[in-house]
Amino acid sequence: MKQTKNYKIWFATGSQDLYGDECLEKVAQHSKMIVESLNATGKLPFEIVWKPTLIDQASIRRTLNEANNDPECAGVITWMHTFSPAKMWIIGLQEYKKPLCHLHTQFNEEIPYDTIDMDFMNENQSAHGDREYGHIVSRMGIERKVIVGHFTDPEVVEELAAWMTTALGIMESSHVRVCRFGDNMNNVAVTEGDKVEAQIKFGWEIDHYNVNDLVKYVDAVSDADIKALTDEYYSTYEILLEGRNEDEFRRHVEVQAAQEIGLRRFLEERDYHAVVTHFGMLGGLKQLPGLAIQRLTQDGYGFGAEGDWKTAALVRLMKLMTSGKKDAKGTAFMEDYTYNLVKGKEGILEAHMLEVDPAIADGPISIKVQPLSMGNREDPARLVFTSKTGPGIACSLIDLGNRFRLIIAEVDCKKAEKAMPKLPVATAFWTPRPDLKTGAAAWILAGGAHHTSFSYDLTAQQMVDWADAMGIESVVIDKDTTIRGFKNELRWNSIAYR
Repeated sequence: MKQTKNYKIWFATGSQDLYGDECLEKVAQHSKMIVESLNATGKLPFEIVWKPTLIDQASIRRTLNEANNDPECAGVITWMHTFSPAKMWIIGLQEYKKPLCHLHTQFNEEIPYDTIDMDFMNENQSAHGDREYGHIVSRMGIERKVIVGHFTDPEVVEELAAWMTTALGIMESSHVRVCRFGDNMNNVAVTEGDKVEAQIKFGWEIDHYNVNDLVKYVDAVSDADIKALTDEYYSTYEILLEGRNEDEFRRHVEVQAAQEIGLRRFLEERDYHAVVTHFGMLGGLKQLPGLAIQRLTQDGYGFGAEGDWKTAALVRLMKLMTSGKKDAKGTAFMEDYTYNLVKGKEGILEAHMLEVDPAIADGPISIKVQPLSMGNREDPARLVFTSKTGPGIACSLIDLGNRFRLIIAEVDCKKAEKAMPKLPVATAFWTPRPDLKTGAAAWILAGGAHHTSFSYDLTAQQMVDWADAMGIESVVIDKDTTIRGFKNELRWNSIAYR
């Protein structure tokens, strides 16, 4: 499926007409050189597009509204080369609707001690102009990203690249559409939520269909298409019969092939980007979709189990945010299952019944057909593997009744101490930071769910920036977390976000 648009980021430089044409020519020259330098790094996910210097209210308003109306513009970087009286920015900023970054930089890296004079001071006064501009943005209560440092500094480039990824998430959030087959699991609290408020806050469209609407598509898949896709499965993955009859095993796999094809056609025809299933609402489906969902998520679809539309939408969004990342390690739906509480070996075994995304797999991926105690259907086929190692983040979006909260935990993925030959599901094993005891306690205090949207390729700060842009609360559990400090943060947030 198509992931995202070919986005660009605009670069807008502020000044005024007080300094004369010669100065403004240098301002334009300098800002062009900054844009060229940033683009030449090859580190940015999107091209930066230079825009003419903004020197009055009319040019500011016009440029920011042009950014609003350009579907390829994912945000604007602003920089005040000289002093730009901030009242000129008010109307433009009031009307501007896209992600905003304030790059607090300057053209010269070092003060030219031997030659500096008042002409230089008047022309190169970002430390002056950016404070005037920053004041009005703060007074207007506009959310933006502030990045400080010389534009050639690799850390600044890295921060800009990270913000661009967040800007993509902000832009694409309003295009996420979730298809639900069945409702939330009965009596489960954390997967519930206000779908109307989610559309207001995030732009997510969450729709519901009877599962038998899908069954019609699955039943209509031709034998030839089923055979072709099953053959692809057999050539792509290891086949683990484990004593099952070979013909009977293949028939179970063919059921998943029909489900994958039927699901794809259903979702593509209706332009959905995430899907939710429920083992208790399977209608005429022969199996709970397992391998079929895993293949869809690997191609960029979001997924949530047992009716969890919040996680499905968040997985889709995080996949979009990482879709252009070089050497991406993967983003997936995940669930906390059981702990290892042995001292020095603490961690959480992560998995799900069937649907973990093979994008995070490390090593061979196998197909197994195993019984599933839930759903009252035949044994489903699923992909089985272990996940990659390395740092990642696990995110949970919860509805607290009066607001949404995004909980972000930094985790370290490891190899499990031993193989688990009797566990026929894909697994990950991680330890939350700063340690299991603190990380798990903080997660529970924050009300985090057992389902998570997990990624190796996004940072906690990127998700905090996304939450800030959406106007929702976020909390981070990381190496610096203490339970006393975390509880105080939750108390403060209950006032700030009420």
